Amino acid sequence: MYLCIYLCIYVSIYVSMYLCIYVSIYLCIYLCIYVSMYLCIYVSIYVSIYLCIYLSIYLSIYVSIYVSMYLCIYVSIYLSIYLSIYLSIYLSILSNSPCGYY
Repeated sequence: MYLCIYLCIYVSIYVSMYLCIYVSIYLCIYLCIYVSMYLCIYVSIYVSIYLCIYLSIYLSIYVSIYVSMYLCIYVSIYLSIYLSIYLSIYLSILSNSPCGYY
C-alpha cells in the first residue's frame, strides 16, 4: 500500500517534470526556428506553465490509478510467491534440524 503511494507520487512528479522540461525546450527551439523570438519566448513560457499544471494533474491521476490497480497486484503476487518459497525453505530446514529449532 505504502509502496504504491510512494511510487505514484514519485513517478508522477518525475514524469511531469521531465515532460514539461522536454516539451518546453523542444517547442522553444521549434518556434525559434520558424517564428519570431518574442512569440517564441511567450509561447514557450505559456505552454510550459500549461503543461506543468495540467500534465502533472493528468499524470498523477493516471499513474495513481495504474499503480494502485496493476502494480499493487503484481507486488502482492510477487511477495506472496517469494514469502511462500522462503517460508517453505525455512520450515523444511527447521523440520530437519535435530531439536526442531536452531
